[in-house]
Amino acid sequence: MLELAGIIILGIIAQWAAWRLKLPAILPLLLIGLFVGPVSTLISEDGTKWIEPIWNGEEGLFPGESLYWFVSLAISIILFEGGLTLKRDEIKNVGPVITKLISLGSLVTFLGAGFAAYWIFGLSLQISLLFSGLIIVTGPTVISPILRNVPVKRDISTVLKWEGILIDPIGALVAVLMYEFISVGEGAAFTKTALVEFGKIILFGSTFGFTFAHALAFIIKKKLVPHYLMNVFTLAAVLGVFVMSDQFAHESGLLAVVVMGMVLGNINLPNIKELLYFKESLSVLLISVLFILLSANMNLVDLELLYRWETLALFLVVVFVIRPIGVFLSTWGSDLQTNAKLFISWVGPRGIVAAGIASLFGSKLLIKGEPGAEYITPLVFMIVLGTVLLNATTARLFAKMVGVFLTKSEGILIVGASEMPRLIAKYLQKNGRHVVLLDSNSNHIRTAKEAGLMALEANVYADDLTDDVELSDIGYLMSLTGNSDINKYAINRFRKQFGENGAYRLISKREMDNIAQLPKEGLFSATDDFFNMTDVTRQYPTINEVAVSSKEEYMAIGKLVADDKNMIPLFVKKKDNTLEIISSFMQDVDVKSFEGSHLIYLGKPIEEETLAKIAESGEPVSNSDDEVIVPIGD
Repeated sequence: MLELAGIIILGIIAQWAAWRLKLPAILPLLLIGLFVGPVSTLISEDGTKWIEPIWNGEEGLFPGESLYWFVSLAISIILFEGGLTLKRDEIKNVGPVITKLISLGSLVTFLGAGFAAYWIFGLSLQISLLFSGLIIVTGPTVISPILRNVPVKRDISTVLKWEGILIDPIGALVAVLMYEFISVGEGAAFTKTALVEFGKIILFGSTFGFTFAHALAFIIKKKLVPHYLMNVFTLAAVLGVFVMSDQFAHESGLLAVVVMGMVLGNINLPNIKELLYFKESLSVLLISVLFILLSANMNLVDLELLYRWETLALFLVVVFVIRPIGVFLSTWGSDLQTNAKLFISWVGPRGIVAAGIASLFGSKLLIKGEPGAEYITPLVFMIVLGTVLLNATTARLFAKMVGVFLTKSEGILIVGASEMPRLIAKYLQKNGRHVVLLDSNSNHIRTAKEAGLMALEANVYADDLTDDVELSDIGYLMSLTGNSDINKYAINRFRKQFGENGAYRLISKREMDNIAQLPKEGLFSATDDFFNMTDVTRQYPTINEVAVSSKEEYMAIGKLVADDKNMIPLFVKKKDNTLEIISSFMQDVDVKSFEGSHLIYLGKPIEEETLAKIAESGEPVSNSDDEVIVPIGD
C-alpha cells in the first residue's frame, strides 16, 4: 500500500515540478523512477529496491505479466486522448509533410537506427531492428510541453504535434512485426507471418476504431447514457475496443483507439470538450504512474550494459544523423523552409509508448532466451531519456539559432465567435493573419469552422487554455463578446500571454454613455458596444476599405464613419498590407505615414461623392442625409 501511494504522490509532485520549470514531465518522472528503483539498491540496508514493480517471490506490486497488461491498457487511454486532439482543419498546409514523416520518415528511422545498432553494438539484426522499430515514435506526451515553452511558427508546431501522435501506432506496429519475426524465426515463415499480421492489424484496428467511434457518437447524441456516467462510459468503451481489437489481431488495439479518438474528435459532439478534460486528467495520472513503474523496473545490471562508448555513438547517430535525414527526405519539395526543417530535425523526443513496449517485449524475449534481448529495454530508455533531456534543455536556444523562434507573435485571438466576430476574423484571415476564434458556444464554433475559420470550443475561465499549442503564435487579443464581464476578465487574465502586442475589448454600455470612463483597451469606437456592432453587422454584413493619403484625410473619414450609426471603424491597412487595430481613441493609431493606406470599416458604404469632397478640401462634409461632420485634428 505504501509503494502504491508513494508512486502516485511522487508522480504528481514530478508533474508539478515539470510545470513550474517548464520541462517535459517525463524527465523528472524517469529520474524519480530510476532513483526509487535501481539506484535505491545502492543505499538501502538490504540492497533491495524501494519500489519493486514486479513480484519477485518476496515483494513486488504486479505478479507475472500483469504490469504489462496495465501498461498496455494505460497506453491505449493515452493514445485515445491524443487522437481526440487531432483536427482535420489543422493540417491543410502541412498534410503531405506529416504523411511522409510517418511513412518515409519511419522507414528511414527503422532501417537507419537498425543498422546503426547492428554495426555499432554488434547486436543481431533481428534485435537491432526491434530496437529501431521501438524508437520510431516521437512521443506526444513530451512534444507538447516543449512546444508550449518554445513559440514557433504554427506549421512547425502542427507538424510535430501530428507526427508525435500518429506515429505511435506505426512504431508499435513495426515493433510487433519484428517481435513476431523473432518469435517465429527467420526465413519464409516470417514473410507469410509478417504480411498476415500487418493486414490483420490494419484491418481490425481501423475497422474497430471507426465503427465504435460512430457508435459512441450515436449514443452521446441520443443521450442514451446519463451525463454523470458519460466519461466513465467512454473510458469503458475505449478499453473494450482496445481489448476486443487485440483479440482479433495482436497489438491492433493501439491503432483502433487512435482511429477512434480521431473520428470522435472530428464529429460535432455536445460533450466532447468535457470528455477531453476528463481524459487529459486521467492521462496525467497514468503517465505519472507508468514512467515511475517502468524506470523503477530496470536493474543496475541493465544500466551497466550501457557503460561503454558505443552507447554515446549510437545516440549521436540516431539524433544527429538519422533523424535529420528522415526529416529532410520527408519535407523535400514542401513549403517548409530550411530553418524549419532543421528545427523539426532537432526536436524528436521519444516517450511513453517506446518505453512501455520496450519493457514488454524485452522481458518476453529474455524469458525466451533470445540473445541480445537484455539490451532492448536499457537502449530504448537511453534514447528516451537522452532525447528528452536534449530537447527540453536546448529546443528554445536552437529555435533562436536557426531563426524559427517567434520574437514577435502576430497571431490574433478573438474571444467570441458570433456573427460579428466571425465577419472580422474572415477579413483578417483573407489579409494573411492567423486568427483563432474562442467561444464556449458549440453552434458558433461549428459555424466558424464551416466558414473556414480556425475556432476552439473552450471556456475562457478554463485553466489549461494558456497551454494550448495552437495558440503559440498569438500576440494580439480582442474580446468581442456581448458580456462585458467576460471581456474584462479575458483582457486582465490573458493580456500577458496572448496580448503582448495589444489587448483590446469592446466597451460596455456604461462606458459608452460616459466618455470619461473609456478604457485604454477600448476597441474600434467610443460610441459602439457589442449590440450596436451586431445590429450593423446584420444590416450591412460587409467590411469596406477606403483609401487615405494623409493624417487629416484619415481623421476626416474616420470622423464621418464614427458619427454614422451604420458605420464602425476597425483597422488601418498600411502600404505594406499590415493592419493596425483602431482603438476607441482614433488619434492613437500607430501609423507614421498614411500614404497608400486604407481605413477599414464595418457597415454601410460611403458615397463616392462624399469621399471626393473630403479628398479635395478637407472641409466639413455630409454623407447623404447624415448630419454635417467636421474633420478633427486641425
